[in-house]
Amino acid sequence: MSDNLKHPLDITASQESLERDPKVARIEGFSDDDDDGEEQEGLVESESELSMNPGNPRLQRYLVAIEYIGTRFSGSQQQPTYRTVVGVLQEAFHKFIGQPVKILCSSRTDAGVHALSNVCHVDVERISKRKPGEVLPPHEPDVVQKAVNHFLQKKEGDVMVIDVRCVPRNYHARYKARERTYFYRMLSGSDPLSILEKDRCWHVPEELNLRSMQEACKILVGTHDFSSFRASGCQAKSPVRSLDELNVTEVPSTPYFPSIADRAWSNLNNGDPLACSSQPKTETVSVATNVGEAEGSTDGDSFGARRRHRCYVVTARSRGFLYHQVRLLVGVLKCVGTGELTVADVERILEEKTVAATKPMAPASGLYLARVKYEFP
Repeated sequence: MSDNLKHPLDITASQESLERDPKVARIEGFSDDDDDGEEQEGLVESESELSMNPGNPRLQRYLVAIEYIGTRFSGSQQQPTYRTVVGVLQEAFHKFIGQPVKILCSSRTDAGVHALSNVCHVDVERISKRKPGEVLPPHEPDVVQKAVNHFLQKKEGDVMVIDVRCVPRNYHARYKARERTYFYRMLSGSDPLSILEKDRCWHVPEELNLRSMQEACKILVGTHDFSSFRASGCQAKSPVRSLDELNVTEVPSTPYFPSIADRAWSNLNNGDPLACSSQPKTETVSVATNVGEAEGSTDGDSFGARRRHRCYVVTARSRGFLYHQVRLLVGVLKCVGTGELTVADVERILEEKTVAATKPMAPASGLYLARVKYEFP
């Protein structure tokens, strides 16, 4: 669900990287010398990828949840000459267990797309380094999480393991997923975007009509032929999808720091007993309510204050999505918000069943894979 931008491969798998780092910090339960210690659904892997050696009783399959900043990745799926999420994760696992692994993701995200929680699975056979050939009991999930994160943070640190779970050897991260949820962030306002938001959202200079966007969501939610919201490279057999949730909400702008107005209100009302300040409490508070106005008073205190944008989040939830479907949906919703399209236009676009009728899709930078839901035995 992103542009076909490619980033040069910054991490190469040299022979040295295939060996354990002798200077690795000791992690509880694991050490180098401790033997005890938007996406494209519908692509079917080969039978071997589905099973991943289910006949080998010595393998332990782990379900691994990860978060990542997608800016410097050429997507999640492994590519031979580009830096990808799976490539970086496989390298970290290789350094941890001393042998190559194959990792499969539940959802394939493209270049620039982020993840609050993507999920993958990996099969690990724990072999003793002191006695080659001796198979040891599998590592506990928390040990796997800490050890792999250690190696990930020794590099760029834009991937992190947030959860690990042992699952049966036939449990597949992609095909056992019950639903997927995506968030898309838009910041509205004429002021330039903060550098802290660079590559984290879509900056829309125009004002957005929230009510109109919400009305358009009602047209799109449900089971439809989403051919108008399906990129040309989509390999799914059917364009029919059930969109279980699609809505737009306005949320506090980020970064999540208290505003000048919030702090002044807290001081007036003795809000936070732990807050310390050398400034005397004031008797009046001036709050800017218009988009683009600095918060706080209108005198010299407002100099240097960041002008806030309005932040809107689109939530899309379904068992599976078509190629670039979420970004195409967001592109249309944004046009409804600016008045370029009407709610009736959205219904017409859906009925035309051709992507040529759809407005340009939203950029990858605002898209986040938020959650992949599972049911466990």
